[in-house]
Amino acid sequence: MLAGAEKVFCGKQWRKPTREPETSALNSKMSVIAKLLDGLIDYAGLYPPASLDLPAVVRNYLYYRQGKDAAVLGRLVIDLSRMEELRSFARDSLQELLLSITASASLDVDSLNRLMDAGLPIEAIEIKANAPSVIQCIAAQLPVEVVTYFEVPVEGTDAGVLDAICAASARVKLRLGGLAAETFPSSLAVARMLQAIAERHLLFKATAGLHHPLPGRYPFTDAPDSAAGTMHGFVNLNCAAALLYLGGDVADAVLILDEMERDAWQVSTETIAWHDLRWNSLQMEEVRQAFFCGIGSCSFTQPLAEMEALGWR
Repeated sequence: MLAGAEKVFCGKQWRKPTREPETSALNSKMSVIAKLLDGLIDYAGLYPPASLDLPAVVRNYLYYRQGKDAAVLGRLVIDLSRMEELRSFARDSLQELLLSITASASLDVDSLNRLMDAGLPIEAIEIKANAPSVIQCIAAQLPVEVVTYFEVPVEGTDAGVLDAICAASARVKLRLGGLAAETFPSSLAVARMLQAIAERHLLFKATAGLHHPLPGRYPFTDAPDSAAGTMHGFVNLNCAAALLYLGGDVADAVLILDEMERDAWQVSTETIAWHDLRWNSLQMEEVRQAFFCGIGSCSFTQPLAEMEALGWR
């Protein structure tokens, strides 16, 4: 538990982790992997390590929206400062974009309101803020129809910050990696933070360093001389989140986050299982809707290609 933390409940009851799926889950029309991937990836091609230019990112996003994997695609992530550039380039295609805006805690809320009044399809905003008073102040100014994420550090975040996010009816954004080894939080830190978020019945998204389904040692960039290090896996993250959301403990969540072996997982149409823990499609759908919103990734195709390589799609 975080320093000074007290459990803040918002009405939902704890649920015990499931070791066998309920029969009714088999009636679901979507596979458990389809539920896991549904709207999972917010496309952040403008950001490192991809760092594509804006025209390429817009073209990619529109292409993905028309492709066979469109159901996996979430929002397009773009900085507030580039909105005029986006509007100038996208023109008639602007309304086909679902936007999530990144901004600093000193953002000009009036400029955001003007953009929304002008019809820009801004669905969400992601803001770095790590002080309860700042979160409270920003949340009070933002349009209520915008989904708001406050990015907080995985380690060292005071419990009062999460409580402030809860009070603001906002969501949590976590950064799980970057371009250097020291930017990747430990699995224990991630699990503890997920538990703290689950205790408050908050929703969260994660970003950075989540291109791969399973954790492992990967290069941080596509450069031939890129440094490499251990990165988290988004399937592991999803299942650790499911475990904690359903009432599991941190120790098991750490083991799930650290699991690199493909053979430790059993994936069927109806369930995804890690050893004797398993989740069916209905549970996965609930976790995705009520707890784990998705990931930001500068690549949309790499995570899906690796899922196919594992035989999970």
